[in-house]
Amino acid sequence: MKRTDIKITKLLNKSFQIILPLLFGAAILIWTYYDFDFSRVHDVLFGGMRYDWMLFSLVFGVLAHLLRGWRWNLALAPLGEYPRLSNSVYAIFVSYAANLVIPRIGEVSRCGILAKYDGVSFPKSLGTVVTERIIDTVCIGLITLVTLLLQSGIFAAFFRQTGTDPTFFLRLFSSTNFYITLLCIGAVLVGLVWMIRNLSLFVRIRGLFRNIWEGCLSVRHVQHPLLFILYTIGIWICYFLHFYITFYCFSFSAGLGWMAGLVLFVVGSIAVIVPTPNGAGAWHFAVITMMMMYGVSKEDAGIFALLVHGVQTFLLILLGIYGLVALPLANKK
Repeated sequence: MKRTDIKITKLLNKSFQIILPLLFGAAILIWTYYDFDFSRVHDVLFGGMRYDWMLFSLVFGVLAHLLRGWRWNLALAPLGEYPRLSNSVYAIFVSYAANLVIPRIGEVSRCGILAKYDGVSFPKSLGTVVTERIIDTVCIGLITLVTLLLQSGIFAAFFRQTGTDPTFFLRLFSSTNFYITLLCIGAVLVGLVWMIRNLSLFVRIRGLFRNIWEGCLSVRHVQHPLLFILYTIGIWICYFLHFYITFYCFSFSAGLGWMAGLVLFVVGSIAVIVPTPNGAGAWHFAVITMMMMYGVSKEDAGIFALLVHGVQTFLLILLGIYGLVALPLANKK
């Protein structure tokens, strides 16, 4: 293959990595907000939203990122890697903003940042990120299990109602919601296949897999395991508060309670697995659908999802820009 052909192929691959997630997220958003009255969003934004509560919720969003950076340094220390704490935090800021451009690219970019500014081994730091994602999966799994147990009565009633209705499966397969959910699952599977294929290309390089594996096991030798656990718990508490406090920004959601917040937090956390920018589309669909189960109108739920997701995404962009500016300034010497 000619060098120009290789460059064109790489350019097309990168373009698809950016364009396809955007198109997929946009398609779900268009379907979700079809026939939606956007004039109400303007009314709520300029008179019906409590900005003090929204700003308060953002504090926990920033704190979650700080805790991630601090925890990452704990995981890197057993590998003999000691990056500056500020660099680790800035790398976290940049990684979440990068994920808005290409989903999942942030995990790689933050390892590259530490390699550039602190000389941290890229494969080893990548291994700690893999371990971090496994820990995150376990955490959201436990939170989901606890939520299901606490809300067992509601879920049992839901299954009783649907299970006794002979037209349930007919409605299921004729429902647009069913096919949207299938598309989301399909997108997750495609994303996993893509990650596995790309990982297989990396591990062909001699010694890389060994270093990644060493990074994965670093958590076993953390010098302060209790602090590592506290950071992990703190991260997920901050994530929950970052979302739940936004309930108090709107009159129609202020009275839902923390249990509804936990349920919505779980479905939202699962929805962001879909490879779209910050889970756009899938997150809106999941949150709106579940919010309606708690008696919130579809229009109000749509406003909540649109504004909350928009503000939280804007926070990620601001933190990413701050990280990009701060990194070279903090490492001048």
